[in-house]
Amino acid sequence: MSLIELVTFDMAGTTVQDRHEVEMCFIEAATQTGLTVSPERVLALQGYSKKYVFELLWSEMIGDNHPDLREFVNNSYHTFCEILENHYINNDIYPTEGCLEIFDYLKSKKIKIALTTGFYRKVTNIILQKLGWLDGLNNNYVGNENTIIQLSIASDEVQKGRPEPFMIQKAIQVLNVSDANRVINIGDTPSDLKSGVRAGCRMSLGVTNGTHTRQQLSIHRNDGLLNKVSDIKEIIENIENERLESDTPFPFLKKLNFLL
Repeated sequence: MSLIELVTFDMAGTTVQDRHEVEMCFIEAATQTGLTVSPERVLALQGYSKKYVFELLWSEMIGDNHPDLREFVNNSYHTFCEILENHYINNDIYPTEGCLEIFDYLKSKKIKIALTTGFYRKVTNIILQKLGWLDGLNNNYVGNENTIIQLSIASDEVQKGRPEPFMIQKAIQVLNVSDANRVINIGDTPSDLKSGVRAGCRMSLGVTNGTHTRQQLSIHRNDGLLNKVSDIKEIIENIENERLESDTPFPFLKKLNFLL
């Protein structure tokens, strides 16, 4: 059995190209509903459940005890949902560089793939459908060894979204992974990194060609920053090579065989 049984990937910015359209949709919804927020603040909160972000920002603006807080949050969130859904319905969606390559590699190694996201299920399905990644998944969004991915989890299907570890923990449970030490988590935001750390994953990696730069991610706890998702192939190979070397009772025999 491989030391790695599962890789959990974020979607937008990690496996799905993100040209900052989520941020733009968020800012448009905020503007339409009277919420003042800077692009820098929105970027810093990428990866979190969007309803949670609206709750946080409205609370910062008008206070936790404002009588209309809940109404403002719901109005902003529903406006955002409409804008975001229309965007993904009416625009092309593409995988990120190296994404399909690493999916094929993981399949060849019988390593399972789970996609987690800060999106809610409706938007998640629009994206998966357009990419063809929904094909073969059952009503619980669980696949098999022949499907492109083996599981999809949206943030509205767990108790709390990122940075909490619940989506990763659900993936481990649903896919019958033996323990978190056999899981690699990868994403392009600080909240992605935090969720992997909190879940106890063997590694929580950042990818730097998404919404955040290497410099922006480097200040957060991580087990490595990659140029693109397919770079995890080398990491997995190194993990497996280290295991093989540790399993050799007489390491000098390996060197002797090489010389012969």
